[in-house]
This record gives sequence, C-alpha cells and structure tokens, in this order.
Amino acid sequence: MSSLKLKIGEFSKLCQVTVKTLRHYEKIGLLEPSQTDSWTGYRYYDVGQFQKMNAIRKLKELGFSLEEIRDMYDRDSHFPDIEDIEEKLRLCEEELERLERRREQLQLMKSFQKEKKKMENISIQTLPAITVASYQTVIPNYEALGEVCCNIIGPEMMRIGCTCPEPGYCFTVELAGEYRPTDIEIEYCEQVEKKLEDSELIKFKDLPEVPTAVCMKCYGPYSELYRRYQEVFLYISQNGYKITGAPRANYVDGIWNQEDPQKWLTIIQVPVEKE
Repeated sequence: MSSLKLKIGEFSKLCQVTVKTLRHYEKIGLLEPSQTDSWTGYRYYDVGQFQKMNAIRKLKELGFSLEEIRDMYDRDSHFPDIEDIEEKLRLCEEELERLERRREQLQLMKSFQKEKKKMENISIQTLPAITVASYQTVIPNYEALGEVCCNIIGPEMMRIGCTCPEPGYCFTVELAGEYRPTDIEIEYCEQVEKKLEDSELIKFKDLPEVPTAVCMKCYGPYSELYRRYQEVFLYISQNGYKITGAPRANYVDGIWNQEDPQKWLTIIQVPVEKE
C-alpha cells in the first residue's frame, strides 16, 4: 500500500511552518521532500516526516541551530549527546546572567523615570489669602464626599446666596489627629467672593496667605491619597522643609465631572517653611 503523499502546502499547513521555511530546510539538506515530480517539479512529503518536523521544532526551541540539528541527523542521531546538552545549559546560564543584569538596569531605569515623573508633579507654590465657606462633617470614606457636596453643601450654599470665583477652589482638611479608615472627620472649605451671614451648616472665615506650600498633583481614586501623602511628606523631609499648617486636599476633577476615577485630579497642598 502506498504511503499518503502531501503537497508542500498541505504539509506546511499541518506542521504549522511556512512553505518558505520548508524550502530553506530542503536547501540546507535538513528536511527534503520524500518525492519530487520530475515533470511538474511538485514536492511531496509523507506523513512519516511529521515526526522529524516536530523534532526539528523542539530542538530549535532548546537553542540548537539548524546546522547542529542537521549534523545530528547526518550522523544518524536524532538526539543531542550529553556534551551538546551541557554546552546548551552553559549558554543558558550565561543568558540568564545577561537577562538578570538587563532586568536590574531596567528596574533602575523604571525607578528613575517614576521618580522623575513624581518630581514633575511636585511644585512649590504660594496659596493666596481667601475667604471660604466652611462645613464640618463626618464621612464614612472619601468616596462619599461627592454625595455630601451635591446633596448638602452645594444646595445650602446656593440657598444662602454664595457666589464662587472662577475657576473655583475647594479643599478638605482632616480634623482628627490620627488615621481613620472610616468615619473621617473633615472640614470642607470652598472659596467664595465674600462673607455672608453664617447658617446652621455653613460658616464663613478668612484664611491667610500660605507663603510656601509643597503641592503634588494626584490622579486616581481617593483611596490612593494616603500613599501619595507619604510621598509628599518624604519630599518635604528630604528637601529641608517643616510642616507649618494642616495639609489640604484640593479637588479639581472628581465624580461631579469625571466618571472614570483614574481621571480624578486632587492636588495635595502642604504649608511648609525651610528649617
């Protein structure tokens, strides 16, 4: 019974290698067609050559060159000898060392870029004297701040006739002297054009100028703010400043104008002076 013959395209498809690759293997004497039609020039492979094709692929994956694989078959050995395997292992160890050095360099580069980006987000500014409408409350978490602003603070400021200068400036200050993951006591302040009569909820006050403040732009949900505060305080410590007032979280973009929390912009502002 004659063996099943496959055209080069069929063999290529079943072995998942290109026809160009098969022609190259034929040219270097690694894998030749089992039959070539002298009249048409068509190349045919038989199904028994699947095994050799798969072996070639596997040996290539292990780092053996086509010439090395061809030499194995030339000496009727379809498997590398122990010396060949040990040599490939040695080369693997060298490659691992190179990759580890590359990894260390890339980690250093990444750290440098992150630090550079962080520094680009930090600036030293003067915070001008302003008049604010102030509201003190306790919120379960900072994600609840948007609801408080929309449902309580905003309507009350509108009711008593507050006008806010453009582009608007609002911030919170934590009143507790310790970290609280929930039930956070805050003072919410929003700049207004002038003082009005205090209401039951809203109190008005003047805030003096802050001559020097370390400011950091923070993009992302409010759950990230404590980590960013750490970065700001580290910067303050490393650059010879001391904190002179309560840190502010200035809300520029939030749930009121951005659905995606990753686009929320909060600016941490910490009053400082040189030690």
